Amino acid sequence: MDMILVCRDALENSVIGNVAMAIAAKKEGQDVGIIFTEEALAALAGESFGWSPLFQNRDARIKISRNATAMGVEVSDVKDNRWTDLSRLLKSAKEAGVKLMACPIWSQILAVDGKLPPEVTAINNATMLKELKQAKIIIGGF
Repeated sequence: MDMILVCRDALENSVIGNVAMAIAAKKEGQDVGIIFTEEALAALAGESFGWSPLFQNRDARIKISRNATAMGVEVSDVKDNRWTDLSRLLKSAKEAGVKLMACPIWSQILAVDGKLPPEVTAINNATMLKELKQAKIIIGGF
């Protein structure tokens, strides 16, 4: 894999940023994946996502939803583009060829088996370590 992004924060803006970067890299011909870990993994398994302090107000979230979708990062809700829909975002990333992976260590710690969206693939430690070792670029941290 050319690039791996590690998404660990349960912030919608963090997920949007990671997925947008991954889709952009994929469009440039790179083999790219995202490893969801810690809080992000818990939120994908059913806990709540939040927003960074500067993006908590309604106007900021509407702007992010509309502008990201206009850029080709399909995050806005189909019925109302003022609101985000992370499941739509994950589907579009998967369809674009971005590999979405669940950190096996945090998957076990949080007991998220069977709770993750279908776009996110459960991997084992050996696979994760192999992907990390072979990646040319790793952005983020555990």
